[in-house]
Amino acid sequence: MLKLTWLGHACFALEAEGYRILLDPYAPDYVPGLGRLELSANKVLCSHDHADHGWKEGIPAPLNEIPCPFAVQEMHVFHDDQMGALRGLNTIHIVEYNGIRVAHLGDLGHDLDDDQIEELGKLDAVLIPVGGTYTLDCQQASDLADRLQVRTVIPMHYRRDDMGFEVLQTLQEFLILRPGHQEIPGNSLEITDDMPETTIVLNVK
Repeated sequence: MLKLTWLGHACFALEAEGYRILLDPYAPDYVPGLGRLELSANKVLCSHDHADHGWKEGIPAPLNEIPCPFAVQEMHVFHDDQMGALRGLNTIHIVEYNGIRVAHLGDLGHDLDDDQIEELGKLDAVLIPVGGTYTLDCQQASDLADRLQVRTVIPMHYRRDDMGFEVLQTLQEFLILRPGHQEIPGNSLEITDDMPETTIVLNVK
């Protein structure tokens, strides 16, 4: 089983066979509405080194190391729409387990061209920023999700209630563009190769 857990903002854990990858951990009390991450990880992947995405030093490794069952692919893009002139580089991570592929787009700040979409390949799920200002906005994210032809779209990096930076667009602004979306009560779900063709909203516990 490949388990995905959202920990708020752009931070997710992917787990299989007792091994945990943590993506884009945020520094304590840096993102409004979110406190300190209290978990260990076998591997930490960061799209860039800003404090809301690159807090590697605060994530301990587990006591017992085990072999990594994941394959990880990196794709280098930009944090803005001016080839990195404003905010630098951004790394997309594609994590694969038993043929199931999940892409974390980090703080992607521009549309992807056809060659980049081909490089991403077939995806079962995409974790996509939707809040604008620092990343794709709601409309850009929705359009890109459609172009990716990915089965399951999971939004991140937005504002909702007391969580998220004030300058970000809200989750609701994105969901208006995604008819038929599903919201689940928890923050975890199993990723499979027959995921529903929909947008899924996770909720931080």
